[in-house]
Amino acid sequence: MPLTSSFRSSGDVLADRRYEYAGAAFDERDFEAAADLARQVLELAPRFAPAHALLGRAAAELGLQGEAVDALRRALELEPEDVLGVRLDLARLGALPPDEAMTDSYVRALFDEYAPKFDRHLTKSLGYRGPELIADALRRACSRQIRDDRFGLTLDLGCGTGLMGQALGGLCEALVGVDLSPRMLEKAAKTKLYDELHQGELVSFLKGRADARADLVVAADVFVYMAALDDAFREARRVLKREGLFAFTVQAHEGEGFLLGTDARYAHSESYLRKLAEENGFATVILERVSTREDRGVPVPGSLVVLQR
Repeated sequence: MPLTSSFRSSGDVLADRRYEYAGAAFDERDFEAAADLARQVLELAPRFAPAHALLGRAAAELGLQGEAVDALRRALELEPEDVLGVRLDLARLGALPPDEAMTDSYVRALFDEYAPKFDRHLTKSLGYRGPELIADALRRACSRQIRDDRFGLTLDLGCGTGLMGQALGGLCEALVGVDLSPRMLEKAAKTKLYDELHQGELVSFLKGRADARADLVVAADVFVYMAALDDAFREARRVLKREGLFAFTVQAHEGEGFLLGTDARYAHSESYLRKLAEENGFATVILERVSTREDRGVPVPGSLVVLQR
């Protein structure tokens, strides 16, 4: 259920109370009660998008696909920017193409809410180690090529709270980060590791950078929130100097292309990554299977990649 938990008011006290009961019923997996309560909310507040979203999700769990799709589409009509993430539900129900399932507004809202507990939850609960794996891969890549593992301008895509900057630990002369979430950027600023921090979408950020100025572009577990990576690869290559490195992690799957997983993240195949690398003039230095995090104690399959322009 990708709905964020921040309180939203319908403007009707009774509707708000019933919506809270509906959410609690959903969390307890009493989907019939959740759906019934959501319908009651909508009788009182018919334009309350969160109640439409909750009804859609409960109906989906009950196998009522028609009602689920109708409710989710109504939520999207009322809030087209989709901070509620109903596009993900519609994609799971086959009512929306997977590559249209995630909006910047949803990701921004998700991580704005996640920011206060982000580092602790990732490292303690999920065993997250993406930045450390990337930093180690960069050292190995530089060792193989007999080059110094220090970098000039480094661009940290989806920098979040600054975990990647911490892992690079003084290896970069200048470190510039970009992230959709202002609350995550507030956390990153407190590390005092970044020379610049920008709020925005990463491809747009890259398009605003000059050609061939960066030594390194990194993206730790960022592409799991993007479907096609063509634009990201193209712009990363453009901003890199000759022999500059592009290092990132993704979730992996065994098929072709990319897919939207049940965990509301995108997974990208090895063949897709190699194809994009070749099309954009990158040499593959490292491409290996890793797991950057766990899901309920089980390692999530992923890939660790270092490319060279």
